[in-house]
Amino acid sequence: MTRRAASTPFQHAGSAEPVARALAQLDRVILGKPAQVRLALACLLARGHLLIEDQPGVGKTTLAHALARTLGLSFRRVQFTSDLLPADLLGLSIWDAGSATFRHHPGPIFSEVLLADEINRAAPKTQSALLEAMEERQVSEGGVTRPLPNPFFVIATQNPTAFVGTSPLPEAQLDRFLLTVTLGYPDPRAERTLLETGGRGEAVRDLPAVLDAPALLAAQRAVDAVHAAPALLDYLQRLARATREHPALAAGLSPRALLGLLALGRAWAFLAGRAMVLPEDVQAVFPALAAHRLPPRDPSTRVADVTARILAETPIP
Repeated sequence: MTRRAASTPFQHAGSAEPVARALAQLDRVILGKPAQVRLALACLLARGHLLIEDQPGVGKTTLAHALARTLGLSFRRVQFTSDLLPADLLGLSIWDAGSATFRHHPGPIFSEVLLADEINRAAPKTQSALLEAMEERQVSEGGVTRPLPNPFFVIATQNPTAFVGTSPLPEAQLDRFLLTVTLGYPDPRAERTLLETGGRGEAVRDLPAVLDAPALLAAQRAVDAVHAAPALLDYLQRLARATREHPALAAGLSPRALLGLLALGRAWAFLAGRAMVLPEDVQAVFPALAAHRLPPRDPSTRVADVTARILAETPIP
């Protein structure tokens, strides 16, 4: 792959400029986490869903709120607990005697951004209520299929499985998330700012909307138009084959994951203002996409170490 194409003038500057302003605003709110913020925005631009794995109190909910406010999208938060029912999420149909019909009362899933907080505390039947919504952008209830808003973005948080009342998400649920990020503790400088401001800083509720739904959809269409050369597609296939053949892994990347990797690479290139995906775009998003999809044969194996070796050993076009 030649690098001359990387300087190709970007054809979607009108869509990229407000996205860049949104990214700058998010960086002012989520202190010291520019990589995670960029990954979260790339996930949305690639039409995926985001899983944030971390302990309580490190800013998972703040990131979800800040994204919704900055992008001008409707936002609902659902606290997942062991007694949460699918109807609490999807809504239900209630008989209306006056009209002699069932009237649907929509649940919180009918929002553009849904925060599924502590998703791994809910029962499997409630978790499974998200499967159709996340994959097909629709909900089936009472024999009727209803479309979800467009855009539709699920941000789920989960605590470490060692915490009381949690359980691992099933593989089918994990695969619905395009990527996983971990916020971790803030660096000393960001933590000092939190202490000096009392954690208030730039309040999320006061954030102005930098985009709206039509502008975001335009940006997503611009991401779809970012070029991926045949050599780049060869590189993606080599990465997938490396995960499938690696002796430390019980399973490799699926075709759906590979399509997601391509979409994320396009989104990462878009955020960099380029009209073409480069191998470094794929390398930047590959660990976050693979983290929850590659089960190790030995529980003591660190998947992050395996993905780093795969990236280092796979020839770059």
